[in-house]
Amino acid sequence: MKKVVAILFFALLGITSCETERVIFTGPYFVRFSESDMSLKESFSKEIDIEVQVASPTVEEDVVISYKISGSARVGIDYTIVGESGKVTVKKAEYFGNIKVKLINNSNNIIRSQDVIFTLESVSGTLQIGQGESAIGNSYTLTIIDDCILGGTYIAQRGSIQVPGITITSNDCENYILSNWNINVFNSSVEMDLKFIDNGDNTLTIPEQEEENLDDTLATIRGTGVVDPLTRKIILTITLVDFTDQPQVTITYLPD
Repeated sequence: MKKVVAILFFALLGITSCETERVIFTGPYFVRFSESDMSLKESFSKEIDIEVQVASPTVEEDVVISYKISGSARVGIDYTIVGESGKVTVKKAEYFGNIKVKLINNSNNIIRSQDVIFTLESVSGTLQIGQGESAIGNSYTLTIIDDCILGGTYIAQRGSIQVPGITITSNDCENYILSNWNINVFNSSVEMDLKFIDNGDNTLTIPEQEEENLDDTLATIRGTGVVDPLTRKIILTITLVDFTDQPQVTITYLPD
């Protein structure tokens, strides 16, 4: 019996010694970027928020963080900083602040990319820069990808009808794909894309092609277009080849 008791005692002792002690994090607290990078085409027209966070119990005063900018992208040419450059503030009792960036669409049909590198340098109070000894999250890279001259997001207009969010894309800055030309043309709201060619002289060609959302007997379209090189305003005239009298549809696309 004593032998059994001894075995149970040592077994319980072993279980007790294997328990994990709770570790409660008490610092050091820090500031860091929430993410590490992002890539966007220069034709992206919305304001970009680059988030900086405070990892700390509630702070009773504004946290002011200084940062530097480096990289190959050029301020005023490829991008601008909205608000005060070099500083971002996390308001009292909040945990997040944003560096706001606006891209400049200076498309020139040269497809390459530039980087904007943000590096946190200092912070008010007793917080440290970056997480841990290796300062994880102390830098952020925004890659700006050049776009073709006609690439980007547009507002389509036909008569009094306007449709935002139309995209034009290209891989070679000569052959383009338009995401939707069915702007109140048919009794259906289904989006219909088309291919067009930039002729390099402010004129466009819509080569003959088949619209997959139309009946085979009515599917052939072709056309022409013009573009204003200063405003990038595009006017397309599309001919419905298989319809009686071959009617034409004219649609204007304005950069959004």
